[in-house]
Amino acid sequence: MFAPMSAFKLEKGGDHLTSYKFNRNVIDHLFCKTCGIKSFARGKAKDGSPTAAISVRCLEGVDATRVKAQHYDGKAY
Repeated sequence: MFAPMSAFKLEKGGDHLTSYKFNRNVIDHLFCKTCGIKSFARGKAKDGSPTAAISVRCLEGVDATRVKAQHYDGKAY
Protein backbone atom coordinates (compact mmCIF):
# COMPACT_ATOMS: atom_id res chain seq x y z
CA MET A 1 0.00 0.00 0.00
CA PHE A 2 1.34 3.46 -0.85
CA ALA A 3 0.77 6.60 1.19
CA PRO A 4 2.24 10.10 1.25
CA MET A 5 4.99 10.34 3.89
CA SER A 6 2.96 13.15 5.48
CA ALA A 7 0.26 10.55 6.28
CA PHE A 8 2.70 7.90 7.55
CA LYS A 9 3.75 7.67 11.18
CA LEU A 10 5.98 4.94 12.57
CA GLU A 11 4.67 4.60 16.11
CA LYS A 12 7.25 2.20 17.52
CA GLY A 13 10.06 -0.16 16.62
CA GLY A 14 12.20 2.25 14.61
CA ASP A 15 15.26 1.24 16.62
CA HIS A 16 14.79 -2.36 15.40
CA LEU A 17 14.94 -1.46 11.71
CA THR A 18 17.84 -1.58 9.29
CA SER A 19 17.95 -0.05 5.83
CA TYR A 20 18.91 -1.54 2.49
CA LYS A 21 19.22 0.23 -0.86
CA PHE A 22 19.92 -1.43 -4.20
CA ASN A 23 19.87 -0.77 -7.93
CA ARG A 24 19.73 3.04 -8.24
CA ASN A 25 19.82 3.53 -4.44
CA VAL A 26 16.71 5.74 -4.44
CA ILE A 27 14.36 3.63 -2.30
CA ASP A 28 15.11 3.12 1.38
CA HIS A 29 13.88 -0.43 2.15
CA LEU A 30 13.47 -0.95 5.90
CA PHE A 31 13.74 -4.42 7.45
CA CYS A 32 13.38 -5.74 10.99
CA LYS A 33 16.88 -6.56 12.34
CA THR A 34 15.46 -9.56 14.24
CA CYS A 35 13.14 -11.36 11.82
CA GLY A 36 14.01 -9.80 8.44
CA ILE A 37 10.50 -8.72 7.49
CA LYS A 38 10.35 -5.71 5.17
CA SER A 39 7.72 -3.57 6.84
CA PHE A 40 7.91 -0.48 4.66
CA ALA A 41 10.07 1.58 2.35
CA ARG A 42 10.62 5.28 1.79
CA GLY A 43 10.88 6.73 -1.69
CA LYS A 44 9.30 9.19 -4.07
CA ALA A 45 6.13 8.98 -6.16
CA LYS A 46 6.16 9.68 -9.89
CA ASP A 47 5.46 13.34 -9.13
CA GLY A 48 8.48 13.51 -6.81
CA SER A 49 6.53 13.68 -3.56
CA PRO A 50 7.87 11.67 -0.58
CA THR A 51 6.03 8.34 -0.38
CA ALA A 52 5.86 5.33 1.92
CA ALA A 53 5.35 1.82 0.52
CA ILE A 54 3.80 -0.13 3.39
CA SER A 55 3.42 -3.89 3.82
CA VAL A 56 -0.25 -4.09 4.81
CA ARG A 57 0.43 -7.36 6.62
CA CYS A 58 2.48 -5.38 9.16
CA LEU A 59 -0.41 -3.12 10.17
CA GLU A 60 -2.28 -3.93 13.37
CA GLY A 61 -6.03 -4.30 12.92
CA VAL A 62 -5.88 -4.58 9.11
CA ASP A 63 -7.04 -7.75 7.40
CA ALA A 64 -4.84 -7.88 4.30
CA THR A 65 -7.26 -10.28 2.60
CA ARG A 66 -9.91 -7.54 2.65
CA VAL A 67 -7.76 -4.82 1.08
CA LYS A 68 -8.67 -4.29 -2.56
CA ALA A 69 -5.59 -4.71 -4.74
CA GLN A 70 -4.80 -2.09 -7.34
CA HIS A 71 -2.69 -3.69 -10.03
CA TYR A 72 0.28 -1.75 -11.37
CA ASP A 73 2.12 -2.35 -14.62
CA GLY A 74 5.68 -2.09 -13.36
CA LYS A 75 7.09 -3.45 -16.62
CA ALA A 76 5.88 -0.41 -18.58
CA TYR A 77 7.52 2.07 -16.14
